[in-house]
Amino acid sequence: MNTHCLVTGGSGFIGQHLVAALTRKGHTVTLLMRRPHTLPELRLQIDHLGGQGALLSAVSGDLAQVDLGLDAAALEQVSQAAVIFHLGAQFAWGLPAEQARQVNVEGALAVARLAAQQGSRLLMVGGFMLANQAHLQCLGVDLVTPQNTDWSAVYRRAGGYEGSKLEAHFRVVAAMREWRAELTVVHPATVCGHSQSGHILKAQPLAGLIGNLAGGRLSAIPGSAAHWLPLISVDFLAELMVAAAFDERQAGQEILALDARTPNLQGVLQLLAHVLDVRAPSRHLPIPLLRVLLKVPGVSRLLRTDAESLDFIQTTRFDTAAAEALAVRHGLSWPDMAQTLRLTARYLAGASSAA
Repeated sequence: MNTHCLVTGGSGFIGQHLVAALTRKGHTVTLLMRRPHTLPELRLQIDHLGGQGALLSAVSGDLAQVDLGLDAAALEQVSQAAVIFHLGAQFAWGLPAEQARQVNVEGALAVARLAAQQGSRLLMVGGFMLANQAHLQCLGVDLVTPQNTDWSAVYRRAGGYEGSKLEAHFRVVAAMREWRAELTVVHPATVCGHSQSGHILKAQPLAGLIGNLAGGRLSAIPGSAAHWLPLISVDFLAELMVAAAFDERQAGQEILALDARTPNLQGVLQLLAHVLDVRAPSRHLPIPLLRVLLKVPGVSRLLRTDAESLDFIQTTRFDTAAAEALAVRHGLSWPDMAQTLRLTARYLAGASSAA
């Protein structure tokens, strides 16, 4: 059965692949867009990714505006959506806290309110660090009574982007519970390219890591041999999101979308270096020391690395049983991560040479 969906963040990297997956299955999609005049270009991109761009429409809206900036006609159109996918967020390292809160927290609450008011199911994208309770406690998140958290302190420790994503999660979960509305949350790991084509956008954090390796700016491995950067391929993430959104058993659930088969960071860098034909770093640099170095004026810009990004390099191992079970129930096969990484590196190398 075809379902009408509303998607925020549909022009972003994950959003493009989600929309391609939805329309490939015949679902119609309305996009919340700040620049709806770019819809024809996005339709072509969705066709290129294997979806059906003709099934897309758009309404003018903005997460930073009150009630998403929707006019009466737009509200009528989005009211037809049985499922709302909320992917929209403002991402940047060093994002000012108030700016991050306005878009990523208040915007998420506005989307949640819309879903609750019109009886739509909401699927919201969180982040895999929400599954690391020790890390959350270190940041100052009150896991027993999240409403008592000093969010300003969390923002100072985690940065504007990550702090706002954490606050948005806990506030939306509480609000949807209060409103007795249906919510499913998917927490993705760091996203790598498409498992068959390697397609990735240059603004993605993994693309930045690959660029640093290719450019000779990565002379040491952050952390130790136990550290890893949990990953998931963008196409498999999109399929998991679609499966979770349409599976009634996933209402009220949180799914950690993370490929536990991801090699440690040293293994990832060796694999990527082989594809890029560069030397992989062999010595490790403790993360606390790297944080100190990045505070030296100019070092962060020189290394094209921000201290905020270091929190995602982990030694923690995560419970992915829920995602594994969801994949089995819907007949989804996890892509080969090593091959996905090779294709991602080749895609970026090809894009660089073409430029």
